[in-house]
Amino acid sequence: MKNRKQIGLALVVLAFGAAAHAASHHVSTATMNKNTRELFQQSMAMDDLFYDPAVKLVKSPSASPRRAATGSTYHMVRESSWYALGLLVRDAPGDRQRAADILDAVLKQQYLTQGTPWYGTYRRAPEEKDPEPNAVMWRNFDPNWRTFIGTTFEMILIEYPDRISPELSKRMYEAIDRAIEGEIAEKRLLPSYSNIALMYGALWDFAATHDKRDDWKQQSKDWTEAVYKLYKQYGAFFEYNSPTYCGVDIYGLALWRNYGSTPRMRSIGSEMEAGMWRDLAVLYQPELRNLSGPYDRSYGMDMESYVSVVGVWMRTVLGEKYAPLAPIGPTTDHMPDIWFAPHMAILGTKIPADAFKQMNTFTGEHLVRQQITADRIATAWIGKHVIFGGESTNKTKDAGMGSQFHPATIQWRTPSGEIGFVQLVQAPAIDATADKKGITISTTGNVRIRIHAKGLTQAGVTAAGWELPGLKVAVTSDNKNFTADKTGDDVYLVYSGISNMRWEITPVE
Repeated sequence: MKNRKQIGLALVVLAFGAAAHAASHHVSTATMNKNTRELFQQSMAMDDLFYDPAVKLVKSPSASPRRAATGSTYHMVRESSWYALGLLVRDAPGDRQRAADILDAVLKQQYLTQGTPWYGTYRRAPEEKDPEPNAVMWRNFDPNWRTFIGTTFEMILIEYPDRISPELSKRMYEAIDRAIEGEIAEKRLLPSYSNIALMYGALWDFAATHDKRDDWKQQSKDWTEAVYKLYKQYGAFFEYNSPTYCGVDIYGLALWRNYGSTPRMRSIGSEMEAGMWRDLAVLYQPELRNLSGPYDRSYGMDMESYVSVVGVWMRTVLGEKYAPLAPIGPTTDHMPDIWFAPHMAILGTKIPADAFKQMNTFTGEHLVRQQITADRIATAWIGKHVIFGGESTNKTKDAGMGSQFHPATIQWRTPSGEIGFVQLVQAPAIDATADKKGITISTTGNVRIRIHAKGLTQAGVTAAGWELPGLKVAVTSDNKNFTADKTGDDVYLVYSGISNMRWEITPVE
């Protein structure tokens, strides 16, 4: 059995892309490695395509869920700030002016009413209505835009102050202060909310240092130490194994590593960053180009078919044929996440040598076991032809309708060449544990499962087993009822009234 600690203690680091900020030189396409440059250029091509000069912001792609829900064009405030950073990196004729126009437009979207839960954050789109007094977080406003946009401003102010006007710099510093003040006043953020907690720690430290505020300096230090203490408890973040949000974690940690105001902050940032890469490496199967589940927060089950932030990071060090990333185009699922590329080009991708080796070459079948919290343990089998995982939660977590939590998953390559997958999409409080042969599930109630595979037929799916293209799963369960419904290449199964279930998983070679 292998776990993160057994992968190797070597601290040799492969550094790609930009050097740390201390080097004091601008990143450009000429200084990027080939993979980062290709990624950056793809990102900027999509930004250029969706930029609306009339509004000074990028439009949401037609494939965006929010645009599909509204049926109308809307503009993306956060992603526009990312484009502004990319323009300052590229620095072609006209790019500085366009960046200034975008930053002005983004700044105008910040909420300025003190005493409201949304003070200091930003509209997600200028088309959004102002929040009402009874506004609901996430539905009517997103407080996390404070840190996503704020840390982008931070990078611009550190790396490219000479490419924006003093007046614009002043407004950006003031906007960062409002974001910090709003987050402090709202009191909603916990150190366990990993991706936002890491970005917030970086931004708070930056604001405290710039403003020479001793109170913020101590408070931001206490915050970063609290985040680090939680991580060190089990060597994992509470938001465990998310193809999207682990990538944001790496971004936050790279900010600590590059820009932390103290050697201590830079050191623990680097330590956690290396640990996270090792965690991802043991769960990654390079021949399937996917991270095995279980997933605490996932938008997809096949990294070859959508854009995840982890996949974008990996593309900076892996060629297009080898990186776990969908082909990029206007309709690619979650395409706007590629607009994170400028941040990565500047911060640099730093992967421990042992982890990088595992991301390039399948090094052998192994079982993964990672304690996440006192109650939660993730397990996964990384096989030659199939990967699968489960999360035991001591019955403290459920998978609700529309949840991003998928506590039992299987992925394999079908005869068509595409990835097939099984994901448990809905269940009451659950324990799921993977071993070499399959997954054992314990819960009380109804379990809903999605199976996706090219060439899948409903006839092959029964309560007792699933005959899938390239995979067999024998199922034992104490279910009271069973239904199966097929839509396209998906079959949705419901096992009703179960307490125990076992999946025996066998690849068909």
